[in-house]
Amino acid sequence: MQDGIVIIPTYNEIENVETIIRAVFSLPKKFHILIVDDNSPDGTSDKVLELQAEFPDALFLEKRKGKAGLGTAYVHGFKWAMQHHYDYIFEMDADFSHNPQDLEKLYAACHNEGAGIAIGSRYLTGVNVVNWPLNRVLMSYFASIYVKMITGMKIHDATAGFICYRREVLETIQLDKIKFTGYAFQIEMKYRTFINNFKITEVPIIFTDRTKGESKMSNAIIKEAIFGVIMLRVRKIFNRL
Repeated sequence: MQDGIVIIPTYNEIENVETIIRAVFSLPKKFHILIVDDNSPDGTSDKVLELQAEFPDALFLEKRKGKAGLGTAYVHGFKWAMQHHYDYIFEMDADFSHNPQDLEKLYAACHNEGAGIAIGSRYLTGVNVVNWPLNRVLMSYFASIYVKMITGMKIHDATAGFICYRREVLETIQLDKIKFTGYAFQIEMKYRTFINNFKITEVPIIFTDRTKGESKMSNAIIKEAIFGVIMLRVRKIFNRL
């Protein structure tokens, strides 16, 4: 059995899902893939079912009843992965904004260098973002500075969603208590890792905005992140995390 699984949440990703699956399976290091699909009306899950005939022991599908948020999709996937005894559990987008080849670097940071989580960081060595408008880059970059100031975490890319977790981290941070679903979910996961004293490593990547399909970003997700950081800090002060 492979020790690593890549969780890819999907909603209307028919244009990307087959290509991303084949890209991951083509890597020298072999990973399994779990697609968590929120009942995409465009047939994303049907394509995954079709591909399972080609990759029966490496490609898995969890189909949920409807769109319920990125954070809940990942928590669903994390629990599935732990039940199936994977040691290294990855988050990755379906749209190629995260380069599948970087999975091996994240794996090495956890497996070889002892990180509890390895973050694919857009801002560790400058601003490594392609095809984003300037306002989106600035919002994301300064969001991480804001998170640093409020939480005390020394992380350059606090909203990153390209991550490798050691199994022990996910077993420790009480997934049922995760409150947020958007950008704030990514921050909360890192903060819970931080306050439990796991080693956090950032690995530089180049982030390329999607060329196919539609972004799931919204004003509500941004607002959740802004106020969610303060809420996390307050809950930590009162020992409610």
